[in-house]
Amino acid sequence: MKKETKIYLSLTIVVVVIILGIYWAKGNGNSDEAVIRCIAENSQLIIKAGCPACASQENLLKENIDKFNVTDCSVESKKCIDLGIARIPTWIINGEKYEGVQSIEKLKELTGC
Repeated sequence: MKKETKIYLSLTIVVVVIILGIYWAKGNGNSDEAVIRCIAENSQLIIKAGCPACASQENLLKENIDKFNVTDCSVESKKCIDLGIARIPTWIINGEKYEGVQSIEKLKELTGC
């Protein structure tokens, strides 16, 4: 085999490996959706209508908010009292309460997603 052919073959293999690595690292393009689904399945969000911090949390979740188990204390006040909610928004993850607006990265960490 010619030296030039070996070089082209080697470069082609390196490029293919890099492309496959990127593809694998990104989870075939579905990683964001899978992470959101995982967080949603492993958490509960407690909010209240008219709460600015709750609106900020909802904005972070964007169009995915409908995937989450959301309890609105302005509608389900008894449930919020029973849960012992002191501040909103509150996330309940693995039986633990996390008060305040949480980033997607923090939610990934807390849920193990």
